[in-house]
Amino acid sequence: MPPPRLPWSPEIRQDGAELAEALPYELQEACQDAQHLWQYLQMFPMEEIGVPDFVPKLQRGSKSRNIIYPVGDGVFIHIFDDPMDARNWYMAIEPMLLADLDGVLGELDHILLDYVEDLVDTEDKDVRRESLIKLLTKVCQVENGPITAKVRRTGKKVRVSREEFEALKYLIVRDKVGMGALQPLILDPNVEDISCSGVGSLFVEHKMFKSLKASITFDHTDDLDDFVLRLSERMKKPVTFRRPIVDSTLPDGSRINIVFGKDVSTRGSNFTIRKFAGIPISIIELVGFGSISPMMAAYLWMVIGDGMNLFVSGETASGKTTLLNALTAFIEPAGKVVTLEDTSELQVPHPNWTRELTRDGSAGEGTGVGMFDLLKAALRQRPDAIMVGEIRGEEGAIAFQAMQTGHQVMSTFHAATVEKLIQRITGHPISVPKTYMDNLNVVALQSAVRLGNGQTVRRVMGINEIISYDPVGDTFSYLEIFHWNPVTDEFEFPGNKNSYLLESRVAPKMGIPPHRVFEVYDELQRRAEIIEQLQREGVNNFYDVYSHFSRNEH
Repeated sequence: MPPPRLPWSPEIRQDGAELAEALPYELQEACQDAQHLWQYLQMFPMEEIGVPDFVPKLQRGSKSRNIIYPVGDGVFIHIFDDPMDARNWYMAIEPMLLADLDGVLGELDHILLDYVEDLVDTEDKDVRRESLIKLLTKVCQVENGPITAKVRRTGKKVRVSREEFEALKYLIVRDKVGMGALQPLILDPNVEDISCSGVGSLFVEHKMFKSLKASITFDHTDDLDDFVLRLSERMKKPVTFRRPIVDSTLPDGSRINIVFGKDVSTRGSNFTIRKFAGIPISIIELVGFGSISPMMAAYLWMVIGDGMNLFVSGETASGKTTLLNALTAFIEPAGKVVTLEDTSELQVPHPNWTRELTRDGSAGEGTGVGMFDLLKAALRQRPDAIMVGEIRGEEGAIAFQAMQTGHQVMSTFHAATVEKLIQRITGHPISVPKTYMDNLNVVALQSAVRLGNGQTVRRVMGINEIISYDPVGDTFSYLEIFHWNPVTDEFEFPGNKNSYLLESRVAPKMGIPPHRVFEVYDELQRRAEIIEQLQREGVNNFYDVYSHFSRNEH
């Protein structure tokens, strides 16, 4: 894979003394510890774009369009405007970005062949990393100052400068243990998606700066095909011309889809990586982002805590899985949770959690195990709650049978409205009988929307209760309890004192008699205030939020 490409000519533009005075103090300090960052800034066209801002950690709400931040392993990310394009630049500043290592790498390759047996063969990334660094230290003769002589090799060692050694150490670990040229994008927790659409630039979806173009490009189809082949082999799911499409999970948990070859993709092979978020976003954080209101969160707390069934529905990349993960904090803490997925995305904080994945039966991988098989097996495991990554086909009918037998089922679904959701569930290939639909109690509609200021955000568009099906009129009855107002960017509560589930299901279990049924809304308000209090106190970590709710039983 080609190295990152500078979108300007790589020549010294800035006088060192003048540059040091122009840089913010925090950026000056960062340059003292990272010579490659200093060299990069000397080449950056500040006269055209301006002096970059620097932040040790990127925070939501940052308005700077020329900003540098670190992501670890000596890597910095620089985001800046491109007035000639709708997408701005995403530049990875790596320790080897400006180093000329071609000659050194050639010598190293010859020497390292004699030490292959010294490398530790293990799946443990930390152990492999340490083994590589130890071997590199053994074969490199590090000298102070630049290497001016043409002769690099002395016996079984290669002469390198201190700067070259640090660049080599980063590069070899990145390529042998990490994800190669994609590693900076994997390291950056602000990147949500990485997209290669074929020959040309890579693109990223950034949590704060949205769609950006990376300085990494594939200029030739052969280069792209080679990279995709190596990537698939590392996942132990090699693509071939007979099997050109692969879905899998990267070592860090990120989800990847690969399409190989020009036969099925006219611009050449392509791939899309949906980044694994690490610690999932909590329901308190979603409230802070404005994705959901405290009252809506309190409502979902009550219905999920009561064991009701819920689907989070919406279009692709609307935040469905993010919301579903956040809602796991409300599942009975003493319950057993079973998750069923194609690729690992669901995160459950409960200690009694069983995660099961489908298995492809092609390419010599043995008997295939589909979502339908997993769901049937899950019903024999006595779970309190079953979570399905996404319902697409015949497993939907089994999910509704599980609901009928008293199992709580939660899942994501692709449909923009309740009407479309019902049509898809009751139609082929899911084919759930219409009379079963009222087993699905709640539908939360999630979407990515554009505000009046042009900002794209994720919002829960509405929360609906499925009430019943009328076979005579062939109609469904459902109530909209909450909905989002696009004009004010606020959430409205039309279901106040009109919720079928709160009044008919939750209130009796709380011991509230029919003539005082509206007292259930006092409990709703109390829980909303708890969520607001947690937000004020900064209790927003996914696992801390779960611990709070598990200590304070539903």
